[in-house]
Amino acid sequence: MFSPEDILYEDNHLMVVNKHCGDLVQPDPSGGSALEDQVKAYIKARDAKPGAVFLGVVHRIDRPVSGAVLFAKTSKALARLNEMIREGRIRKTYWALTEQRPDPAEGELRHWIVRDAKSNRSRACDAPKADGKEARLRYAVCGAGTRYTLVEVGLITGRHHQIRAQLAKIGCPIRGDLKYGARRSQPGGGISLHSRRVELEHPVRREPIVLEAPVPAGDNLWAYFEESQH
Repeated sequence: MFSPEDILYEDNHLMVVNKHCGDLVQPDPSGGSALEDQVKAYIKARDAKPGAVFLGVVHRIDRPVSGAVLFAKTSKALARLNEMIREGRIRKTYWALTEQRPDPAEGELRHWIVRDAKSNRSRACDAPKADGKEARLRYAVCGAGTRYTLVEVGLITGRHHQIRAQLAKIGCPIRGDLKYGARRSQPGGGISLHSRRVELEHPVRREPIVLEAPVPAGDNLWAYFEESQH
């Protein structure tokens, strides 16, 4: 559930929020409360706005995933940010805790993602498929514990469940991600995939912005790996 402390950045044009595991970014058929609506309600109450609040979702992350989510507060900013997304000018970096250590320790993964809408699952294939979309990411091992490895992932493309499916394909499922082969679930149903960093040029002021989202609170393993990076 959103709280004001989750705001990583805000000005008149955009807001970046640190999403909790289990929160929807936008409303879906499940009818659950969505982050988009919670943020709108907060802005309306805080700023005493008499009419509807404009808030555009620039990108989504999966419900069990945590971390930075970018919202536009004006239509002008939304149009420019959507263009930047299409042109690959917003850099998104994720942290994942995997059950196995990728080999080699860094590299680029290229697969073709086939989405099964009925099961809400994606399959990563080594060869092109007629109904598949090319999926590419870069990764690097940043730390290792006794049972889990911290992997930093930079998305090159943005496909459905891309990081989850591609890491599972190379034998490195994400902690808690039962859908993609993890050994066990986590309390609350979250998975250890975190939208760690967003880098972009401000859509109006044209200044560089780099924002980091703290890892989920109350998770000792995340805290250990975050501390190890300082």
